[in-house]
Amino acid sequence: MLNRVFGNRYRLVEKVGIGGMAEVYKATDEVLGRTVAVKVMLPQYAADPSFAARFRQEAQAAANLQSPYIVNIYDWGQDDGTYFIAMEFVRGTDLKTAIEQRGSIGQRKVAEIGSQVCAALSVAHGYDIIHRDIKPHNIMVQPDGNAKVMDFGIARAGNSSMTQTGSVLGTAYYVSPEQAQGKPLTPATDIYSLGVVLYEAVTGRVPFDAPDAVAVALKQVNEIPVPPRQINPDIDPAFEDIILRAMQKNPADRYASADQMRIALNNYLAGRPVNMGVADPSARTRVIGAPAAAAQGMTPGGHIPSDGTAIMPTLEPTRGPMSYNASPQRSPENKNPNRRTAIIVAVVAALLVIATGIIVAVNILGQQETLVTVPRVIGASEEDAITAIEEAGLEKGSVERQSSETVAEGQVISQDPQPNVKVDSGTKVNLIVSSGKEPVKMVKVPDLKGKTPTEAETLLEEYNLSYRTGEQRYDDTVEEGKVCAQDPAAGEEVAEETKITLIISKGKEKFEVPNVKGKSKADAEALLLEHFQVAYASDQYSSTVPAGNVIDQDKTGDYPQGETITLTISLGPLKIPSVVNMTKDEAEATLNGLGYEVAYGPEQFSSTISEGNVISQDKTGGYPVGETVTLVVSKGPQP
Repeated sequence: MLNRVFGNRYRLVEKVGIGGMAEVYKATDEVLGRTVAVKVMLPQYAADPSFAARFRQEAQAAANLQSPYIVNIYDWGQDDGTYFIAMEFVRGTDLKTAIEQRGSIGQRKVAEIGSQVCAALSVAHGYDIIHRDIKPHNIMVQPDGNAKVMDFGIARAGNSSMTQTGSVLGTAYYVSPEQAQGKPLTPATDIYSLGVVLYEAVTGRVPFDAPDAVAVALKQVNEIPVPPRQINPDIDPAFEDIILRAMQKNPADRYASADQMRIALNNYLAGRPVNMGVADPSARTRVIGAPAAAAQGMTPGGHIPSDGTAIMPTLEPTRGPMSYNASPQRSPENKNPNRRTAIIVAVVAALLVIATGIIVAVNILGQQETLVTVPRVIGASEEDAITAIEEAGLEKGSVERQSSETVAEGQVISQDPQPNVKVDSGTKVNLIVSSGKEPVKMVKVPDLKGKTPTEAETLLEEYNLSYRTGEQRYDDTVEEGKVCAQDPAAGEEVAEETKITLIISKGKEKFEVPNVKGKSKADAEALLLEHFQVAYASDQYSSTVPAGNVIDQDKTGDYPQGETITLTISLGPLKIPSVVNMTKDEAEATLNGLGYEVAYGPEQFSSTISEGNVISQDKTGGYPVGETVTLVVSKGPQP
């Protein structure tokens, strides 16, 4: 699988993980020159339409979710029968691995991660998408400490028709009671799962464990978790309350939204009181750790609790010892005066019951009349928000400033209580107002010349920068495949997360060496010197190439500019010299040295040529090398 290219652009370079239905690879986007993660469906699932549908759903569910705390989806498709998703490559470790390595994690760090996951869930829930598999395995913690939620593989959109008959998707240790029972799900199921994640992170263990998944799921439905502080006494009671509120069995008793839970976590981190609130004013509040009577909606003294449920004391007439004769013959004047007293007491008691009922009814009605609806002020300016709050009969609460990449400065990011809930008149509404984008941090661009793209990427990450590649170009000084130029240049100051354009060298530019064989020396030089250097080997005789022309060249094809081409120039045809009057040995050595063969004819008498010397030869002048020259040697004067 390594080095395979998906979608004609994503080259797999390293396997980084495997899940239930897919493998994840680090890859290079060869179009944009960036590192990405590519999730590839395992072959055994590719032919299953239901798994293919889940895989497509993950890409579609997460593609539009824009949040700094959600892994970005870039692309998805099918390549040669294999489904893949290209996404943001997140460096760091998943929260499950961190828990396994460290045991319990510091509660403030866990609260920060929880707040960021809530922000991610708030975005998803805003698109009517329920994740359904929130667990520490799907929460990546980056080197800077920020978290990112990933793996929307079993997420469900509110308008989705996809179902999973006869099974419950998710991981048993983290599923909500309603999820374990196969009931309809709401965003509250993600809140429950996040509560389990926070519980595990601060205690080092899951709240419910058993030998098999079914037994764990039954515990999720039926059992109350051991309070985290019994496992880790260092946990702040306020943080424990947040966790246990998120893990309530009844969805209505959990936080009304992920955003409300995020506000509670942020209040805890800021040292402010954690407003537990209620999801629905008509629902009873379960007071964690309170006596059983309070958990059932009772308050000391039988008063009307804040949720409007009246607990009335039983009124009974006081009885003392008495006796009377009930005979009908008894005359009225002989009636027992004690009985008249009892009747009077009974009447008074009845009147008291009626009066008490009237008072209770008046109190309840009076309380209902004081409930007001919280207006929605999210997105409004701070001034307009306060005006709307006060006009609704509510009061301005705390105003917290928080930077935002998406909400303009001065506008409300969130509110507590949430919009459209019923609260008592005069309730304070707390606001978080945008302070605008965080100031841009500037860094100096490092010098990347001569580095490979991988080396450049590693160095840029140290400066919180990224890169993209521009067009490659030839460079006489930087070898092929390395950075020869960059924009912005080294030493320039830019904002963090700026993309640096890298120009990758193609090495020295290559040109085709022209064929100059047979051309004159001058013409050959004119053609070659446009891109190359010229050198010469020793001249050689040639019976086919005229003297002064090129016999041979050492290079043809494509070569970098400036390469040296070596030429061999012809001396013309080789000439057989005259060896007449040389001794036989001298003549033979001379001819053999020039590349010719020697043969001998019959010796002859000669009065002019000394004995042993050459009298004659059959060839002189230009002949090809290897030709045979026949010599006649003198026998001296005839006797």
